[in-house]
Amino acid sequence: MAGNRIALVLGSGGARGYAHIGVITELKERGYQIVGIAGSSMGALVGGLEAAGKLDDFAGWAMSLTQRSVLRLLDPSITAAGVLRAAKILDAVRDILGDVTIEDLPIPYTAVATDLIAGKSVWLQRGPVDAAIRASIAIPGFITPHVLDGRLLADGGILDPLPMAPIASVNADLTIAVSLSGSEVGGHHEETEAEPGASAEWLTKMWRSTTSLLDTNATRSLLDTPTGRTMLSRFGIAQEDTEETESASEDELTDSADEESIPKMGSFEVMNRTIDIAQAALARHTLAAYPPDLLIEVPRTVCRSLEFHRAAEVIDIGHELAAQAVKALQA
Repeated sequence: MAGNRIALVLGSGGARGYAHIGVITELKERGYQIVGIAGSSMGALVGGLEAAGKLDDFAGWAMSLTQRSVLRLLDPSITAAGVLRAAKILDAVRDILGDVTIEDLPIPYTAVATDLIAGKSVWLQRGPVDAAIRASIAIPGFITPHVLDGRLLADGGILDPLPMAPIASVNADLTIAVSLSGSEVGGHHEETEAEPGASAEWLTKMWRSTTSLLDTNATRSLLDTPTGRTMLSRFGIAQEDTEETESASEDELTDSADEESIPKMGSFEVMNRTIDIAQAALARHTLAAYPPDLLIEVPRTVCRSLEFHRAAEVIDIGHELAAQAVKALQA
């Protein structure tokens, strides 16, 4: 290995992006110096915090979140172009970051977003860090797009889930990319003992009795919509048989003759799976054009994309994957 200066690329993938924290910590513990960062979506959030020297503070806050506290941080919207406005979560991130601009960061940093009107990727390399993060994490259909400098911006992962190009000019000894679209081998969806049971009964009681979330009528309206139920399921909250009946009558897209061998998928689950597949394909094309010196792949099934209460275990997975990858590279 010629040196320890690395350019780091952090991919998109929702809560799986907590693995980026473990990867960064492991690399720094092994003596690597990060001299450039580019990220999409959750990768932009983690990368921005690392560039600002605030990642440890964010990791501590993220590991304190429970399933209940994540629900309280939601800022649901009935009429906006997304189920969540993300204002409360961004307020917490802004408190950790402070008032800092990209130009003042000690590490060159690029957040990648998607211009929904022009239909192209946008590299955010100037202006407030929190605004760049807000634009890059606007997950389609879940978090409302962000207007910045006259452009309507959404999740960077739409067109560039693994933004290799922005770090091509960084003066580094190694380029390391962290993809959150790895194979599903070894993934899991397990409930933790510390969390309440993920049942529809618990969710209904929690969601409708917490007046701090939003007003009662709006809560019921959101909970009763297919989009709202699907969004909540991505937090790891299962739906009961009463809703499975509705799904089977309206959204089931598989042939009954094959129901034993093929999992049942509603229309929204098909949409979400399609996005995952498309992003994985885009990442492969990017890697072919800009191959990194080291690629660390986080399995898609490490956690669901909105299970933000599972920070500790996903961070640990990032540690393990980074350690394995670096050992293989050195060997």
